[in-house]
Amino acid sequence: MANLGIGIIGCGNISTSYLKLAPLFKGLEVRAVADVNMAAATARGAEYNVTAQSVDDLLANKDVDMVINLTIPDAHYPVSKAILDAGKHAYSEKPLVLTLEQGVALRDLAKAKGLSVGCAPDTFLGGAHQQARALLDEGRVGDIVAGAAAVLNHGMEAWHPNPDFFFLPGGGPMLDLGPYYVANLINLLGPVRRVAALANMPETARTIGSGPRKGETVPVKTPTNIHALLEFVNGATVTLTTTWDVWSHRRSHFELYGTEGTLYVPDPNFFGGTVEVGGKDKVITAIEPWDHPFGVVNQDQGRANYRTAGLADMAMATMEGRDARCSLERTLHGVEIMAGCIKSGETGQFVDMTTTCTRPAALGIAEAQALLR
Repeated sequence: MANLGIGIIGCGNISTSYLKLAPLFKGLEVRAVADVNMAAATARGAEYNVTAQSVDDLLANKDVDMVINLTIPDAHYPVSKAILDAGKHAYSEKPLVLTLEQGVALRDLAKAKGLSVGCAPDTFLGGAHQQARALLDEGRVGDIVAGAAAVLNHGMEAWHPNPDFFFLPGGGPMLDLGPYYVANLINLLGPVRRVAALANMPETARTIGSGPRKGETVPVKTPTNIHALLEFVNGATVTLTTTWDVWSHRRSHFELYGTEGTLYVPDPNFFGGTVEVGGKDKVITAIEPWDHPFGVVNQDQGRANYRTAGLADMAMATMEGRDARCSLERTLHGVEIMAGCIKSGETGQFVDMTTTCTRPAALGIAEAQALLR
């Protein structure tokens, strides 16, 4: 099969994951990298033996069919728009955009041009989360009536040398880490009907703990402590906590409560992990991991990392004329869910969703293997 030519805009740390892992997948060939800092593009290109270009030159490159947007969140919308304006398919790191209005504009532009837009996270395609999906679909814990998901830590300032953007509008725990949890909730439960939340900002400044700026403070201008309630179209109600104001805790990352038992799902921030099930006897049992290729440990610290799976699925979907699992439809709904939580935290009111989506097709063992070279 022919490869799609891939370009990357944004040569920061995250670009290394795509450059390392793209060769694992069918249909992808990274042909150029670009960055507003040409020195960064040149260095990354030399590291991975890929052509380094200016952003304008990459967008004009006829050998590039699809562009990965790895810029900072505030630049996601204008860069993705520029990619579409250049006549190329766009795949973005999360979040797709910062507002529903920006997402709708991208959707309309993509439709008008006959182009595809996709967005990370793709961790819900991991072996553990697809095994949880299979258990749910086979009725192992009955119908889901409730659930709880939680992101709880104290933010990035202790280890990140330049954490400024994490604490500005467009950052914060909901938009930075929430996408992993929201995408997996959509994968498991489908679309959301309405949301409500309480939110605050306990600290107005954070102190950088590492790197050349150690000791410098950065302002906090977005809520860092958000406790949300999501009502799904299927009737399930799930609490979603995203906070960077917790030093330690004993909460699980992700639990779904069904009429026949409980499903314990590992951290959606990662592809792998152990799925557990508790039945009416209240005994919690670890499920033997299935032979899913995106659950195989391939990274230090015993982790499975298959970032780029969503991009590969989108590339195949584009060539096959089918729905991509990390589609614009689902990503846009996810953006509205998270933006709705932030809005509810400001207004104290429930926020009804105006978008919806379907659950993505399950990615079983055979379907995952079909994406690999």
